[in-house]
Amino acid sequence: MAESLLNTIYKNKYKAFSAGVESSIINPYAVEVMKEIGIDISNSRSKLIKEFQGKTFDVVVTVCDNAKENCPFFPGKNIIHKSFKDPSKTEGSIEDILVDFRKTRDEIKNWIIEYFG
Repeated sequence: MAESLLNTIYKNKYKAFSAGVESSIINPYAVEVMKEIGIDISNSRSKLIKEFQGKTFDVVVTVCDNAKENCPFFPGKNIIHKSFKDPSKTEGSIEDILVDFRKTRDEIKNWIIEYFG
């Protein structure tokens, strides 16, 4: 969600690349809540951090504690950790899960606007 939000909001200023420490599928709840705000991530794919080793970035952002702990070093001008709740860990009804995904989406969006704006 963070990659697509940054690339949509600041498409003329930044280019975000997202990767995880584990391979996974794009969560269908993430697809749904992003679609609600007009961003289609259904064709996105899960990328592993090792795909970006050897590349230099101006800013490296980790958005969950697991990534912070397991992220290899990327040379960059800024390394930022901003922890957000992982909504994929939510238990309960579909609506409970969607509520958490929306909340995390909105928190990420607000942080991106505040930090990168």
